[in-house]
Amino acid sequence: MTATATADTAGTSPPPIDALDPRIAAYRPEVADAALTGHVDAQRYEMPVPHRLVDGVSEMVREAPLQSATAVSELLPGERFDIIDEAEGWAWGYCHHDHYVGYIASEHLRADAPERTHRIIAPTALCFSRPDIKSDVSHTLPMKAEIAAEPFDEAFLRLKNGTFVHHRHASGFADYRDDPVLVAEAFLGSPYRWGGRTRRGIDCSGLVQIAFAACGIALPRDSDQQMAAVEMQVEKLWLRRGDLVFFPGHVGIMVDAIRMIHANAFWMTTIIEPLDDVIDRLRPNYDVPFTGARRIDGLNLG
Repeated sequence: MTATATADTAGTSPPPIDALDPRIAAYRPEVADAALTGHVDAQRYEMPVPHRLVDGVSEMVREAPLQSATAVSELLPGERFDIIDEAEGWAWGYCHHDHYVGYIASEHLRADAPERTHRIIAPTALCFSRPDIKSDVSHTLPMKAEIAAEPFDEAFLRLKNGTFVHHRHASGFADYRDDPVLVAEAFLGSPYRWGGRTRRGIDCSGLVQIAFAACGIALPRDSDQQMAAVEMQVEKLWLRRGDLVFFPGHVGIMVDAIRMIHANAFWMTTIIEPLDDVIDRLRPNYDVPFTGARRIDGLNLG
C-alpha cells in the first residue's frame, strides 16, 4: 500500500509477501489467505469472501474471537470485511480498506449488502426516519461510513434501509476534501480509544488514517506502518501544516510549523498542542522521543 493510493482502492491486493506482517497478512497454522499459498504453511488455504458491516453498527476488530479480547481496529458501517474463516459466531479475515487482520462478530456482516454509493463526510450524520429534520433519528453514522443511497429530494438521500440522510452529510466516492488537518479538527474533544476510528472514540493512527482517507489518501492502520508508507522525510525545522510527526508508538499531524493535533492517552482526548510539549513529556521515558517526520508527496497546505 502506498500513501498516494486512493482510499477506495486500498486493500484490493494482498500485502507484500516479503513482509508477512501478521497484522496485514492473514495466516494461522490451520488456515490462511489463499493469496499466501506457497509462502506460509497452513492446513488449508481459503479465498476471502467479501462481506460488509450492516448500517448503523460500528464493530471493533479484535485480536482473538472473544468479546473481551483487545481491539486492534474498528470497522465502520458499510465498510468491507473479507472473511477467510468463520466459527462460533466470529469471522476471521481482514478489513478491505487497509488489509488489517482480526476477528469480528459474524452477526453484523452481510455477503448480500447492496452496493455502496456514498460515504459520510460529517463527523456524525443523523439518519432520520422521514425526510424531515424534525423527525425521529433512527441511528447515527460516523465519518467514512459507506452507505447505499439514492437522491430523494433536494435536501435528502434515501438509504436502502429506508432512513434518510441530509445531502450535506454525505458525498459520492469521487469527492474528496482538500485539507486533512481540517478533517482531523472535527475530532477535537473526541475521547481516546485504543483501536477506535470514530468521534465516539479514536486513537492516534486512526485519526491520521481517517483524516487522510477523507482527502483520498490511503494510509495503513498503525503508526509504524504509516511512517514506513510515507517516504518523504522532513526535518523538524521545516515542518508545515499536514506533515506527519512520529514518536515511539505514536503519530500526530502538524497544524502549523509549531503545533500538532493528535488523539492521545495522556490527555485521553484529541487535542492541539505544541510539538515541543509532546517531545518534552516523552523525553524522560525515551532516549529518542521524536522519531521523525514525513510529508505526503504532492500535499501542499502552506
